[in-house]
Amino acid sequence: MRAKVHKDDCIGCGLCESICPEVFKIDDDGKATVVAETTVATYDEVQNAMASCPVAAISEEI
Repeated sequence: MRAKVHKDDCIGCGLCESICPEVFKIDDDGKATVVAETTVATYDEVQNAMASCPVAAISEEI
């Protein structure tokens, strides 16, 4: 699975990065971006980041 950030919806709050910095980073445009594949070790954190996003800007690609 790979997480996907919908840039048009992202408000750049940084919550996803604070929950799972191995997978999410805030890039130069102030929006979240995915920097790594979801692994077994990060799966729960990615799911938490998806559920916690205040604008539901994160989905998963299978």
